[in-house]
Amino acid sequence: MGIDEIKKAVENLPEDKLRDLKKEYYLESKTKGVLDGLQEKIISRKLLVFATATALLVYSGLDAETWGMIAMMYIGGQSAIDFAKIWKG
Repeated sequence: MGIDEIKKAVENLPEDKLRDLKKEYYLESKTKGVLDGLQEKIISRKLLVFATATALLVYSGLDAETWGMIAMMYIGGQSAIDFAKIWKG
């Protein structure tokens, strides 16, 4: 998909969808930007913490037991969130 096709698709969006898109990706915000919106959609905070702990394990000698605790917290927390989403329907 080329840039021209993307521009045409955005121009053909209904007004309410365009407004939602601008709000979702902070296109009209002075304090946040598009990268903040993408980060919020792509990377959860829990995954970011897990990746940071793994990087610390590899590069700074983080204790393996501490890393294991972080991993269990991440997996357990994410499982609880997924269960709640399914339960709410």
